Amino acid sequence: MYRVGFLTLEKGEKASERTEPLADLGYVQDKNMSFVHRSAEGDPGRLAKLAEELAQTKPDVLVAGWGTLAPKALKAVTTTIPIVFSTVGDPVGAGLVQTLARPGGNVTGLSGQAAEFKSKQLQLLLTCVPGQKVVGVLVNPDTPFSALAMKELRTAADQAGIRLELLEARRPADFTASRMDALVAAGATSLFVVEDPLTSNIRASVIDQANRLRLPIITAQSEYALAGALMAYGASQKERYRRAADYVDKILKGTSPGNLPVEQPTKFQLVINLKTANSLGLSVPPSVLAIADEVIE
Repeated sequence: MYRVGFLTLEKGEKASERTEPLADLGYVQDKNMSFVHRSAEGDPGRLAKLAEELAQTKPDVLVAGWGTLAPKALKAVTTTIPIVFSTVGDPVGAGLVQTLARPGGNVTGLSGQAAEFKSKQLQLLLTCVPGQKVVGVLVNPDTPFSALAMKELRTAADQAGIRLELLEARRPADFTASRMDALVAAGATSLFVVEDPLTSNIRASVIDQANRLRLPIITAQSEYALAGALMAYGASQKERYRRAADYVDKILKGTSPGNLPVEQPTKFQLVINLKTANSLGLSVPPSVLAIADEVIE
């Protein structure tokens, strides 16, 4: 009976959906696997205690849900139990691994880094919303991934002759209607959402405010597009959990996590919400529609 612990920060992250890839590999709850899930329900302050609780169950592997904070909390409570993170923007910058190729220690998993990823997102946004001079950016500056993302995004914006207007949010209360109004007053004509658990948790509020101000949104998370954002371009979260299950399988069969290279995303999905485009009076170019993996009408 293998024991697997799962720690998540994000509210909507369901354990049942995350065990499916393990079941596909032959690990079945209460048959040959004991799966324990703890969720901080969006409150980072709860992660340390929950991580300690999971470690005390003496699992064979610990799995961290999307984001950087959950795996950091797990690493803080054990240097011996293998840890697999499902998506971390900058694992090296976060201090989780030594290098992507040779993680070392007891931690490995899936990275959110990809070459020219933010540049491609900005290009898609400018193609669908032409004539822009200022793009608003919602970002949590406290995550290591944000520094990487903003560096690339600023380079891409400079090349396109675009000014970025930032709305920094470290906690949900930082995102307000008045700050969105200020973003528009500063000239922003669209909103670029840098993905992390915080911007995921406040998704409904972000979309409501963007709709109020008629701002097209682009981000990496397909859930945003499904909820009303103009578009999403990013790696498939379902695919990341499938790959994380492969890592768990290898570790349970004897592979050391320190010898498993951190995997970077290679498959990306483009989701276009035509209903939102029509409500904003935008015409999505046929060239973009042609490469979309999903079009919401």
